[in-house]
Amino acid sequence: MEQKTNTWYALYTKPRWEKKVADTLARKQIESYCPLNRVTHQWSDRKKVVEEPLFKSYVFVRIPEDMKTAVRETSGVVNFVYWLGKPARIPDHEIELIQRFLQEYQDVEVERFPIHENDLIQITAGPLMHQRGRVVETGKNTVKAVLYSMGFSLIATVKTSEVMLLNRSNEYIGAPVNAQL
Repeated sequence: MEQKTNTWYALYTKPRWEKKVADTLARKQIESYCPLNRVTHQWSDRKKVVEEPLFKSYVFVRIPEDMKTAVRETSGVVNFVYWLGKPARIPDHEIELIQRFLQEYQDVEVERFPIHENDLIQITAGPLMHQRGRVVETGKNTVKAVLYSMGFSLIATVKTSEVMLLNRSNEYIGAPVNAQL
């Protein structure tokens, strides 16, 4: 008898629907995790600690392969986060690290990987999706990269939200620059 293995995936949700999606998935008895960050808000008359999603518009689910359709049909879910044309798998140890980190600390901030000249990147959206190249110039919200194709160097200006940083062996070294996991 074949045993189903559950894998963590990242879901992209409608804006500000993270908690609702996690609750709906729980009601469907689907294992999910919406990392909540304890943040202190100061008003003129009081302070209050509130729980806000650590990753805006993201929820994690741990499911077998055959449950993807049921998850995708959940109200508030836009789609799975994709990596190289497939739903991105999140290793168990990374989810556990997030859980331990949030138990220990509050007012946590998420920072994007900085992109520098000569970094290797892969484009994650748009007409140049999946193309790899080397950064030749960075701007506030754009990256100019050399894309090698058919023996020619094509220079394209791409939004920083549409690239992810690669290491020297062309493997991604973390979340895409736009915080997609």
